[in-house]
Amino acid sequence: MLARERQNKIVEIVNKEGSVLVKELSELFKVTEDSIRKDLSALEKKGLLKKTYGGAIKNRVNTHEIYVSQRKGKNVKEKQLIAQKAFELIEEGDMIFLDISTSNIELIKLIIEANLKITVVSNMIDVMLSFVQPSDTNFVFVGGKMNRGRDGFIGSYTNKQIQEFNFDKAFMGAVGVDTDRDKVYTYATDDALTKKMIMDVSNKSYVMLETRKLAREGNYKYANISDFAGIVMDSKPEEKALKDLQQYNVELFY
Repeated sequence: MLARERQNKIVEIVNKEGSVLVKELSELFKVTEDSIRKDLSALEKKGLLKKTYGGAIKNRVNTHEIYVSQRKGKNVKEKQLIAQKAFELIEEGDMIFLDISTSNIELIKLIIEANLKITVVSNMIDVMLSFVQPSDTNFVFVGGKMNRGRDGFIGSYTNKQIQEFNFDKAFMGAVGVDTDRDKVYTYATDDALTKKMIMDVSNKSYVMLETRKLAREGNYKYANISDFAGIVMDSKPEEKALKDLQQYNVELFY
């Protein structure tokens, strides 16, 4: 097998399994470990994986889709699947918080359609605009300093209002999750602090997550995976990510 063919196979394995070991690849391809290390170095330079001690892991990306407007209309089917699973976690009489998340745009549609007798609190403008028709669902909007890029309100004044609540459940957005390092990301510090406050005053918090985001990063960690009661996804994660998530003692919905 030519080196190029071997390297293509290595990329396939990393993308499928999430990580590889030099020793295992050496045995699989029947070449020296030094040859495998050279392969991994070449692939890392091309941005196809990331070398680690004794092997390599799937390359993580930061898409820098900072603005909500950049994410609206994308992967709608996946977000609808996530919303349906989250909807099933809501009970009559609940007070819930819907964080700034494009998946929550789909969730609020289901809540209003079902005319749920619950109280929804949110800082997201799209959620607020969903309440243009009469509904048995109570709604409270949290204001403050508007962040146009986030399509909502975040910051110290928003946090001050949120801290007075006691939510049964919070449904949180995330731009990426690192299952190896136990990190849940957003893009900005002020958004992160607002998200932390929401979780602090919630009995249970669920992160709404397109499965593809398990290979993405943001710029600021706002929580550990283990801080959540559950992770709501559109599909089953790859084997490596699934094993990683199971060690954090959170419920997985997919």
